This record gives sequence, C-alpha cells and structure tokens, in this order.
Amino acid sequence: REAVCGQMRHALHPDLEQTLISRDLFPLYRHQAEAVDAVLDGQDVAVVTPAASGKSLCYHVPVVQAMLDGSLSRALYLFPTKALAQDQHRGLRALLPPSLARRAAIFDGDTPRSDRAAVRRSALAVLTNPDMLHFGILPNHSSWSRFLASLRYVVVDEAHVYRGVFGSHVANVLRRLRRLCRRYGSDPQFILCSATIANPGEFLQRLTGRTVTVVDGDGASSGGKQFVF
Repeated sequence: REAVCGQMRHALHPDLEQTLISRDLFPLYRHQAEAVDAVLDGQDVAVVTPAASGKSLCYHVPVVQAMLDGSLSRALYLFPTKALAQDQHRGLRALLPPSLARRAAIFDGDTPRSDRAAVRRSALAVLTNPDMLHFGILPNHSSWSRFLASLRYVVVDEAHVYRGVFGSHVANVLRRLRRLCRRYGSDPQFILCSATIANPGEFLQRLTGRTVTVVDGDGASSGGKQFVF
C-alpha cells in the first residue's frame, strides 16, 4: 500500500518543518496531519492506527511546536515501560535543537535523586510511567506546582494496555492528575495513541474521563504480507 499524505491546516514552526524534511518525515501521513491539526485546534485526540504507522509524531509534533514557540508550556508523557520511555526520549530530542533537547527529561525510578530537582524545576517535557506519576509526582504536587500550572499536553502512549483492573487504577490516577491541574490553574489536552481496537472512542473516554476525537484513517505505507497455513 502506498502512503497517503495529508495537507495540514496549521503551519508548523519553520525549524520543526525543516527538521522533519531532513529526516524524510514530511509531508506527514494523512492520520498524522489530521491528528496534529486536531491537537492544535485544542481537541483531545486519540490516534488508533496499526503498529509502525508513525503514531509518535502525532504527539511529538505538537509538543515540539509549543517548545519552539517559547511559551514554556509543559508536556507529560506516560509510557507503560521504561524502555519505551527511553526510546521516545531519543525520538523527541532528535526533533529539538540542543538548547531545548536538554529540557526533555525522563523521570522514573532510575532517575538519580540528585537529578530529580532539576527535572522538576526546568524540564518542559517529562517522560514517565503511571506508577511514577502515582507514587512520585502526585503525592508531591506542591514540589511540581510550576510544572502542573503550565501543563499543556498529557501524552498517553500504548493506551490499549490500560484495561481491566490495571486500567481502572490508571483511569483514577489520570483523574487525580486532572484535579490537581485544575487546582493549579491548568487544563491540559490529552493525546492518546493505541493499536487498533474495536471501540476506541468509548474505551479512551472512560480511561481519561474526557471526550476524545478519534483519528483512525491510517495513511502510512505498508509492505506486502503473506499468510501461510
């Protein structure tokens, strides 16, 4: 299947667009352009497309755009595993100039205690997991007050993992996060990514407690498949 590219309604920051072009990531696929436009319109967005369809750009692009605009707004990334957070940390930093790349930081159980205060104080993008959000951030919200007050985006990747009893726990953690954001004067947008599931709108609305715009028209190219019985 050939790739289907989309035409964006919103202009990207020139530096971001040039970086995407240099990495052969522009123009964006149809679902990427649709998702980024919806986020920049202020909507909560769920991208539900198959693996290896470029879902990470759907959240990296709006976050990088905000960082390049100099607004000092923050982004919180939630991943189910530390390995995925490490991988996406590298992907995010690759889209940023060096001066901003160091303001994207991982905050999890492996983060040295000597570095944690600096992450709270200066990071514009924090990559973590639901457990660390539950144990390390929300109970210490007064120390994170500056971050929570300027929180603009909450990214929930691999959202289909959060189902069953575990999913209900994560749903309550996200509601605690939203409540504390309201206390500090912010109302962040949610950007969720998931593998293809049958009822993405209903499932992700129950997970976050918010109405989401579902983007599921995969525009990525795909190689041939052989089914052998």
